[in-house]
Amino acid sequence: MSTTASRPDEVLVVEAGRRPTLDLGELWRYRDLFLLLVWRDVKARYAQSVLGIGWAVVQPLVTMVVFTVVFGGLAKIDAEGKPYALFTFTALVPWTYFQGALTAAGSSLVGAQNLFTKVYFPRLVIPIAPVLAKLVDFVIAFGVLLLLAGGYALGGYAVGANLGLLALPLLIVLMMAGAAGLGMWLTALSIQYRDVKHAQSFTVQLLVYAAPVVYPTSAVPEAWRLVYALNPMVGVIEGLRAGLLGPGPLPWDLIGMSAVGAALLLVTGARYFARMEAIFADVV
Repeated sequence: MSTTASRPDEVLVVEAGRRPTLDLGELWRYRDLFLLLVWRDVKARYAQSVLGIGWAVVQPLVTMVVFTVVFGGLAKIDAEGKPYALFTFTALVPWTYFQGALTAAGSSLVGAQNLFTKVYFPRLVIPIAPVLAKLVDFVIAFGVLLLLAGGYALGGYAVGANLGLLALPLLIVLMMAGAAGLGMWLTALSIQYRDVKHAQSFTVQLLVYAAPVVYPTSAVPEAWRLVYALNPMVGVIEGLRAGLLGPGPLPWDLIGMSAVGAALLLVTGARYFARMEAIFADVV
Protein backbone atom coordinates (compact mmCIF):
# COMPACT_ATOMS: atom_id res chain seq x y z
CA MET A 1 0.00 0.00 0.00
CA SER A 2 1.37 3.45 -0.82
CA THR A 3 0.27 7.06 -0.54
CA THR A 4 1.66 10.36 -1.82
CA ALA A 5 3.54 12.42 0.77
CA SER A 6 4.07 16.20 0.94
CA ARG A 7 6.25 16.25 -2.20
CA PRO A 8 5.22 14.61 -5.47
CA ASP A 9 8.42 12.57 -5.65
CA GLU A 10 8.05 11.18 -2.10
CA VAL A 11 6.22 7.92 -1.55
CA LEU A 12 5.32 6.52 1.85
CA VAL A 13 5.36 2.72 1.81
CA VAL A 14 3.46 0.85 4.50
CA GLU A 15 4.42 -2.82 4.74
CA ALA A 16 3.04 -5.67 6.81
CA GLY A 17 5.08 -6.40 9.88
CA ARG A 18 7.78 -9.02 9.61
CA ARG A 19 7.67 -12.21 11.61
CA PRO A 20 9.16 -11.71 15.08
CA THR A 21 12.85 -12.57 15.20
CA LEU A 22 15.52 -12.66 17.87
CA ASP A 23 17.77 -9.65 17.31
CA LEU A 24 20.95 -10.14 19.35
CA GLY A 25 22.35 -6.87 17.99
CA GLU A 26 19.43 -5.01 19.50
CA LEU A 27 20.13 -6.62 22.87
CA TRP A 28 23.69 -5.30 22.68
CA ARG A 29 22.47 -1.79 21.84
CA TYR A 30 20.30 -1.83 24.98
CA ARG A 31 23.08 -3.24 27.20
CA ASP A 32 22.96 -0.19 29.49
CA LEU A 33 19.30 -0.85 30.26
CA PHE A 34 20.09 -4.52 30.76
CA LEU A 35 22.83 -3.75 33.29
CA LEU A 36 20.52 -1.29 35.04
CA LEU A 37 17.86 -3.98 35.45
CA VAL A 38 20.46 -6.43 36.76
CA TRP A 39 21.65 -3.89 39.32
CA ARG A 40 18.05 -3.15 40.30
CA ASP A 41 17.41 -6.84 40.96
CA VAL A 42 20.58 -7.13 43.07
CA LYS A 43 19.68 -4.09 45.18
CA ALA A 44 16.08 -5.27 45.59
CA ARG A 45 17.41 -8.56 46.92
CA TYR A 46 19.50 -7.03 49.70
CA ALA A 47 18.01 -3.58 50.36
CA GLN A 48 16.53 -3.17 53.85
CA SER A 49 17.39 -6.79 54.66
CA VAL A 50 18.33 -7.91 58.16
CA LEU A 51 20.71 -10.64 57.04
CA GLY A 52 21.86 -8.94 53.85
CA ILE A 53 24.01 -11.27 51.79
CA GLY A 54 23.42 -13.91 54.45
CA TRP A 55 20.21 -14.85 52.66
CA ALA A 56 22.36 -16.34 49.90
CA VAL A 57 23.72 -18.80 52.45
CA VAL A 58 20.78 -19.43 54.77
CA GLN A 59 18.54 -21.16 52.22
CA PRO A 60 21.00 -23.81 51.01
CA LEU A 61 22.38 -24.38 54.53
CA VAL A 62 18.94 -24.92 56.09
CA THR A 63 17.91 -27.15 53.18
CA MET A 64 21.15 -29.11 53.60
CA VAL A 65 20.39 -29.75 57.27
CA VAL A 66 16.85 -30.95 56.47
CA PHE A 67 18.00 -33.18 53.61
CA THR A 68 20.85 -34.60 55.70
CA VAL A 69 18.48 -35.56 58.53
CA VAL A 70 15.69 -36.92 56.32
CA PHE A 71 17.49 -38.47 53.36
CA GLY A 72 20.96 -39.08 54.78
CA GLY A 73 19.93 -40.08 58.31
CA LEU A 74 16.47 -41.64 58.05
CA ALA A 75 16.30 -42.83 54.44
CA LYS A 76 20.01 -43.81 54.39
CA ILE A 77 20.48 -42.70 50.78
CA ASP A 78 23.90 -43.59 49.44
CA ALA A 79 26.25 -40.64 49.04
CA GLU A 80 28.91 -42.68 47.21
CA GLY A 81 31.16 -42.77 50.27
CA LYS A 82 31.11 -39.01 50.83
CA PRO A 83 29.73 -37.16 53.88
CA TYR A 84 26.07 -36.66 53.07
CA ALA A 85 26.03 -33.03 54.24
CA LEU A 86 28.88 -32.12 51.88
CA PHE A 87 27.44 -34.32 49.13
CA THR A 88 24.07 -32.56 49.16
CA PHE A 89 25.38 -29.04 49.81
CA THR A 90 27.58 -29.33 46.70
CA ALA A 91 24.39 -29.91 44.73
CA LEU A 92 22.32 -27.33 46.59
CA VAL A 93 24.65 -24.44 45.70
CA PRO A 94 23.95 -24.61 41.93
CA TRP A 95 20.40 -25.85 42.48
CA THR A 96 19.47 -22.92 44.74
CA TYR A 97 20.76 -20.56 42.06
CA PHE A 98 18.76 -22.37 39.37
CA GLN A 99 15.59 -22.36 41.47
CA GLY A 100 15.90 -18.68 42.35
CA ALA A 101 16.79 -17.58 38.82
CA LEU A 102 13.99 -19.65 37.29
CA THR A 103 11.40 -18.33 39.74
CA ALA A 104 12.46 -14.70 39.18
CA ALA A 105 12.68 -15.05 35.40
CA GLY A 106 9.36 -16.90 35.19
CA SER A 107 7.46 -14.07 36.87
CA SER A 108 9.53 -11.20 35.45
CA LEU A 109 7.15 -10.04 32.70
CA VAL A 110 4.12 -9.95 34.96
CA GLY A 111 6.07 -7.86 37.46
CA ALA A 112 7.39 -5.46 34.79
CA GLN A 113 4.15 -4.86 32.88
CA ASN A 114 4.07 -1.18 33.88
CA LEU A 115 7.46 -0.80 32.25
CA PHE A 116 7.15 -2.58 28.91
CA THR A 117 3.66 -1.24 28.15
CA LYS A 118 4.91 2.37 28.18
CA VAL A 119 8.24 2.38 26.35
CA TYR A 120 9.93 0.22 23.75
CA PHE A 121 13.00 -1.87 24.46
CA PRO A 122 13.83 -5.51 23.69
CA ARG A 123 11.59 -7.41 26.10
CA LEU A 124 14.07 -10.26 26.29
CA VAL A 125 16.21 -8.28 28.75
CA ILE A 126 13.46 -8.66 31.37
CA PRO A 127 13.71 -12.44 31.95
CA ILE A 128 17.48 -12.54 31.37
CA ALA A 129 18.30 -9.83 33.95
CA PRO A 130 17.41 -11.93 37.06
CA VAL A 131 19.38 -14.87 35.65
CA LEU A 132 22.52 -12.73 35.77
CA ALA A 133 21.60 -10.99 39.04
CA LYS A 134 21.28 -14.31 40.90
CA LEU A 135 24.93 -15.05 40.18
CA VAL A 136 25.75 -12.87 43.19
CA ASP A 137 23.99 -15.39 45.43
CA PHE A 138 25.78 -18.26 43.68
CA VAL A 139 29.24 -16.75 44.20
CA ILE A 140 28.56 -16.20 47.91
CA ALA A 141 27.17 -19.71 48.43
CA PHE A 142 30.04 -21.23 46.44
CA GLY A 143 32.51 -19.53 48.77
CA VAL A 144 30.75 -21.17 51.74
CA LEU A 145 30.92 -24.51 49.90
CA LEU A 146 34.70 -24.16 49.57
CA LEU A 147 34.96 -23.38 53.29
CA LEU A 148 32.83 -26.43 54.13
CA ALA A 149 34.94 -28.66 51.89
CA GLY A 150 38.08 -27.24 53.48
CA GLY A 151 36.69 -28.00 56.91
CA TYR A 152 36.09 -31.62 55.98
CA ALA A 153 39.61 -31.80 54.53
CA LEU A 154 41.09 -30.51 57.80
CA GLY A 155 38.98 -33.08 59.63
CA GLY A 156 40.69 -35.90 57.76
CA TYR A 157 38.31 -36.45 54.87
CA ALA A 158 40.02 -36.56 51.47
CA VAL A 159 37.95 -34.00 49.58
CA GLY A 160 39.56 -34.92 46.26
CA ALA A 161 39.41 -31.52 44.53
CA ASN A 162 41.09 -31.81 41.13
CA LEU A 163 41.65 -30.06 37.82
CA GLY A 164 38.01 -30.72 36.98
CA LEU A 165 37.25 -27.49 38.84
CA LEU A 166 38.70 -25.68 35.82
CA ALA A 167 35.47 -26.63 34.05
CA LEU A 168 33.50 -24.51 36.54
CA PRO A 169 32.92 -21.64 34.02
CA LEU A 170 31.41 -24.15 31.59
CA LEU A 171 29.14 -25.54 34.30
CA ILE A 172 28.02 -22.01 35.22
CA VAL A 173 27.17 -21.29 31.57
CA LEU A 174 25.07 -24.47 31.40
CA MET A 175 23.34 -23.53 34.65
CA MET A 176 22.52 -20.05 33.37
CA ALA A 177 21.42 -21.26 29.94
CA GLY A 178 19.01 -23.77 31.45
CA ALA A 179 17.51 -21.19 33.82
CA ALA A 180 17.22 -18.56 31.07
CA GLY A 181 15.67 -20.94 28.54
CA LEU A 182 13.08 -22.38 30.89
CA GLY A 183 12.49 -18.93 32.40
CA MET A 184 11.65 -17.50 28.95
CA TRP A 185 9.15 -20.29 28.40
CA LEU A 186 7.48 -19.71 31.78
CA THR A 187 7.34 -15.91 31.66
CA ALA A 188 5.89 -15.88 28.13
CA LEU A 189 3.30 -18.48 29.11
CA SER A 190 2.42 -16.61 32.32
CA ILE A 191 1.45 -13.52 30.33
CA GLN A 192 -1.06 -15.43 28.23
CA TYR A 193 -2.15 -17.98 30.84
CA ARG A 194 -2.24 -16.38 34.28
CA ASP A 195 -2.59 -19.68 36.14
CA VAL A 196 0.96 -20.59 35.09
CA LYS A 197 2.43 -18.31 37.77
CA HIS A 198 0.29 -20.00 40.43
CA ALA A 199 1.54 -23.45 39.45
CA GLN A 200 5.12 -22.29 39.01
CA SER A 201 6.09 -22.01 42.68
CA PHE A 202 5.37 -25.58 43.76
CA THR A 203 6.39 -27.03 40.38
CA VAL A 204 9.87 -25.49 40.71
CA GLN A 205 10.15 -26.92 44.21
CA LEU A 206 9.28 -30.41 42.93
CA LEU A 207 11.95 -30.17 40.24
CA VAL A 208 14.61 -30.66 42.93
CA TYR A 209 13.77 -34.38 42.84
CA ALA A 210 14.31 -34.46 39.06
CA ALA A 211 17.97 -33.55 39.65
CA PRO A 212 20.62 -35.49 41.60
CA VAL A 213 20.45 -33.29 44.68
CA VAL A 214 19.47 -35.80 47.37
CA TYR A 215 20.69 -38.86 45.48
CA PRO A 216 23.56 -39.65 43.08
CA THR A 217 23.03 -40.09 39.34
CA SER A 218 24.24 -43.67 39.75
CA ALA A 219 20.85 -44.40 41.35
CA VAL A 220 19.22 -43.83 37.94
CA PRO A 221 19.07 -46.99 35.76
CA GLU A 222 21.99 -46.93 33.34
CA ALA A 223 19.72 -47.36 30.32
CA TRP A 224 18.00 -44.06 31.16
CA ARG A 225 20.99 -42.13 32.48
CA LEU A 226 21.80 -40.14 29.32
CA VAL A 227 18.14 -39.25 28.78
CA TYR A 228 17.98 -38.17 32.42
CA ALA A 229 21.06 -36.01 31.82
CA LEU A 230 19.12 -33.86 29.32
CA ASN A 231 18.15 -32.00 32.47
CA PRO A 232 20.85 -29.28 32.43
CA MET A 233 21.31 -29.44 36.18
CA VAL A 234 22.37 -33.09 36.07
CA GLY A 235 25.63 -32.33 34.29
CA VAL A 236 26.19 -29.20 36.40
CA ILE A 237 25.74 -30.99 39.74
CA GLU A 238 27.66 -34.13 38.85
CA GLY A 239 30.43 -32.08 37.23
CA LEU A 240 30.80 -29.93 40.34
CA ARG A 241 30.81 -32.98 42.61
CA ALA A 242 33.49 -34.69 40.51
CA GLY A 243 35.64 -31.57 40.38
CA LEU A 244 35.36 -30.68 44.06
CA LEU A 245 34.87 -34.01 45.83
CA GLY A 246 36.42 -36.46 43.38
CA PRO A 247 37.89 -38.90 42.81
CA GLY A 248 37.89 -39.54 39.11
CA PRO A 249 37.43 -37.46 35.95
CA LEU A 250 34.49 -35.28 35.08
CA PRO A 251 31.42 -37.11 33.70
CA TRP A 252 31.73 -35.60 30.23
CA ASP A 253 28.94 -37.82 28.87
CA LEU A 254 26.47 -36.33 31.37
CA ILE A 255 27.81 -32.81 30.87
CA GLY A 256 27.51 -33.19 27.09
CA MET A 257 23.88 -34.33 27.29
CA SER A 258 23.11 -31.51 29.72
CA ALA A 259 24.64 -29.05 27.24
CA VAL A 260 22.25 -30.39 24.59
CA GLY A 261 19.30 -29.98 26.98
CA ALA A 262 20.35 -26.44 27.94
CA ALA A 263 20.77 -25.45 24.28
CA LEU A 264 17.34 -26.83 23.40
CA LEU A 265 15.72 -24.91 26.26
CA LEU A 266 17.56 -21.71 25.36
CA VAL A 267 16.81 -21.81 21.61
CA THR A 268 13.18 -22.90 21.89
CA GLY A 269 12.54 -20.55 24.81
CA ALA A 270 13.97 -17.56 22.91
CA ARG A 271 12.00 -18.43 19.75
CA TYR A 272 8.73 -18.83 21.66
CA PHE A 273 9.37 -15.61 23.57
CA ALA A 274 10.05 -13.72 20.31
CA ARG A 275 6.88 -15.12 18.74
CA MET A 276 4.75 -14.09 21.72
CA GLU A 277 6.41 -10.70 22.21
CA ALA A 278 4.06 -8.92 19.79
CA ILE A 279 1.01 -9.65 21.95
CA PHE A 280 2.50 -9.03 25.42
CA ALA A 281 1.15 -5.48 25.74
CA ASP A 282 -2.28 -6.53 24.40
CA VAL A 283 -2.92 -9.37 26.84
CA VAL A 284 -1.53 -7.76 30.02
